[in-house]
Amino acid sequence: MASSLTVVGALWALLSFLSAAISCTSFFMPYWLFGSQMGKPVSFSTFRRCTYPAHTEEKSLVMVEECGRYASFSAIPSLSWQISTLVTGIGCALLLLVSLSAVLGCCIGDLISRMTGRLQGGVQFVAGLLISSGCALYPLGWNSPEIQQACGNASSQFQLGNK
Repeated sequence: MASSLTVVGALWALLSFLSAAISCTSFFMPYWLFGSQMGKPVSFSTFRRCTYPAHTEEKSLVMVEECGRYASFSAIPSLSWQISTLVTGIGCALLLLVSLSAVLGCCIGDLISRMTGRLQGGVQFVAGLLISSGCALYPLGWNSPEIQQACGNASSQFQLGNK
């Protein structure tokens, strides 16, 4: 297997793959924010949640102890979380694309040239900015009613409640 990468390039490919895997895993895990509701621990991410209230057939409120996505994109509790979901998701997709092509560059000769390496580095930089922006937008949604129920009425942007 001929490689178009130097030792530094192979290290870059490995680190790119590791950072993409960690970023994508973190994006999909619903453990960004913790609180409690009706005596049960709850957790949230931008588009997923664990342990959430639901109505039974008898119209009583129970806590469903499982993790899942919101029913639709518009059901995500705040506009900032919707934007954060899009921005972070696009950033993770770009990181994954660059890292997989970099790993392929370790196995296929002449796949990555100096120009494509620079282009991939630029795409990685943009992906990092997108993920950072998504993480910075996330606390703007802490004032939504769903978060106030889980974290306390004192919850607001960049200020978690007292639960």
